[in-house]
Amino acid sequence: MNGKHILPEHIGSFVEDIERSTANAIRPQPWQTDTCIGDWHYSRAVYEENRYQTAPRIVSMLTDIVSKNGNLMLNLQLCGDGSVDDKEEAFIADFTAWMDVNSEGIFATRPWKVYGEGPSTTAPPPRAYGPPGPPYTAENIRFTQKGDAVYALVGAWPDSRVVKIKSLGASSPHSGRAKVANISLLSFGVKLPWTQDEQALSVNLPERAPSQHVVNLKINGSPTA
Repeated sequence: MNGKHILPEHIGSFVEDIERSTANAIRPQPWQTDTCIGDWHYSRAVYEENRYQTAPRIVSMLTDIVSKNGNLMLNLQLCGDGSVDDKEEAFIADFTAWMDVNSEGIFATRPWKVYGEGPSTTAPPPRAYGPPGPPYTAENIRFTQKGDAVYALVGAWPDSRVVKIKSLGASSPHSGRAKVANISLLSFGVKLPWTQDEQALSVNLPERAPSQHVVNLKINGSPTA
């Protein structure tokens, strides 16, 4: 059972639903965002004015939600005959292409010790409506974990092709004493070169990005929560 605006005494009895927004931290209890890529009901004006949300924006929102122990329920509005329009089909294709590559770091994962790092952690979280905030950069990272792997979902492909993860620097309180064994880029299936110093874990990326949006690094042997 999901509920909105629940009271403290309801926690544990309901799954809290934060309509069209997100939590601002990792929550111990699972929660959910419900939102849509346009209006709740089909709007020809939204279609004609090209006001659907883009796949990059929804991907950023999804990674932020999952890193905080949440679930995203995403609605696509149907036309009167039950079909979706061509712009919605394009969104589905774009979003599905990203999930095909990166879903391992989303499905059946748990939050890590910290949900993320970078400028976006002090800015309002990404939302699926209203004016868009600044686009995510390579400094904006979200974390999930599964088994012995930590997934670092990097907000953009860096021009330098080097990702610096401060939360896994040797002096970070989140890195613990465990050693990084290997790092791979989802879909590539090959190990990436990396170095670790006091300030950050630095990962060298290949020349070609597997996705136009958030990219997902799988880090094995990292400390788990």
